[in-house]
Amino acid sequence: MGHSSETTSPRPVGRNVPELPIVLDRAAAASLTSQLAGQLRETMRAGVLSVGERLPSTRALARQLSVSRTVVTEAFQQLYAEGWLEGRHGSGTRVADLPDYAHAAPAPRSPRRRPLSAERPAPLGASAGEMVDLRPGAPWVKGYDEVAWRRAWRLAGEVAPTDRPDPYGMPRLREALAAHLRRTRAVPAAMGDVMVTSGTGNGLDLVAATLLRPGDRVGVEEPGYRTARHIFAARGAEIVPCPVDADGVIVEELPDDLVLLYTTPAHQYPVGGRLPISRRERLLAWARRTGAIVIEDDYDAEFRYDVTPLPALYGLDPAGVVLLGTLSKSLAPDVGVGWVLAAPELLDGLAATRKRLADKTPGPVQAAVAVLLERGDLARHLRRMRLEYARRRAVIVDILGDRVRGDTAGLHVLVELPAAAVRPLVAAAWERGVMLDSTERHHHGPLRVHGLVLGYGSATVNEVRKGCEVVAKLLADR
Repeated sequence: MGHSSETTSPRPVGRNVPELPIVLDRAAAASLTSQLAGQLRETMRAGVLSVGERLPSTRALARQLSVSRTVVTEAFQQLYAEGWLEGRHGSGTRVADLPDYAHAAPAPRSPRRRPLSAERPAPLGASAGEMVDLRPGAPWVKGYDEVAWRRAWRLAGEVAPTDRPDPYGMPRLREALAAHLRRTRAVPAAMGDVMVTSGTGNGLDLVAATLLRPGDRVGVEEPGYRTARHIFAARGAEIVPCPVDADGVIVEELPDDLVLLYTTPAHQYPVGGRLPISRRERLLAWARRTGAIVIEDDYDAEFRYDVTPLPALYGLDPAGVVLLGTLSKSLAPDVGVGWVLAAPELLDGLAATRKRLADKTPGPVQAAVAVLLERGDLARHLRRMRLEYARRRAVIVDILGDRVRGDTAGLHVLVELPAAAVRPLVAAAWERGVMLDSTERHHHGPLRVHGLVLGYGSATVNEVRKGCEVVAKLLADR
């Protein structure tokens, strides 16, 4: 009852007036006008109010929210000024046709440059389907075994649903993943060391939600995986860029006050280095000395070319390392299954976090992946894909030669360029029908590495050849 005098919530309104999800707090520091404008802005940004949709009249909305009409009028005037609303004589107030309004920055609006690597219309004379996409991050999803795929889902359908999903994951899948990781990564994994997740991002967020407090300092490779930075920042961490060189993270430049360090030692993203054994040992010694926990993203570990596998950090120090993996690259992003390997007490903490957040990996998906692992279908798929990716990688090296860095593993390479050459080359390639990525968006602070990040996972061999020939021609014309 005490809240009735502090908040203003919608009450029933007329037949043709939309019911808006708005709650105003009279006790808040922000004025009612500011609160109303902000919440209306969010409903338009989220698409609850679509372009052209008519809003309630100021009188009707004031009555709905039990506020004065002045509050509503002033809020509408603010949104008119920002371009969110438009008025047409005789048709009331409507949502304006604002470009990219669903992703627009909060008011006041200011023009923002779109990154050259972002989505944009295909150039004249080329449809989106004709563009060659050499951006990193996507695998080849057309080479799967259809018979094995259908069988896995058919057998998964025989598994009865449960009303209480296991936060650690399906025991059958945990056992299969432990065996898979012992065989492919030589890590001392047992079922009790494995938690099934929905992918690397999910695993990272669970670790962050379990271990971090606001203001904790978290190291992320620079340049590095920006999704990791976003996840840690969303959990209140202070992001500390940790420089990398051609081999990976530079241990001697790591500060001693990090709570966590996120690293991709199997194939650094995006530079492409493989962390040498001696540096792995120094990194683990640093972690033991400082008390930091190392989060090892086993990114691209499944795909190596002409090199022997390096031991996972987790295998060298299971007590101080959290190992993350996913099937998004080895099988398909749609599968949505990954894993965390960690000390049992940390897994218990992650399980408690999952329960608190109502987080889970769907049971039928887990069952299907378990079938693929148990029957050897995933192992056969990986062998086929190594050959497929090796062919694409060979084309890149053949055409671009000594400019290529980080080609011994993974699904992307780095082509270093002078800083001033990157943006013009990306733009020129786009006009020639080739989509490229640069190192720019992978930095947290000032740019340290300049060049192209060429992904070859989702393109055909001919598309890789065509795209690289365009890049080579543009490089020769510089």
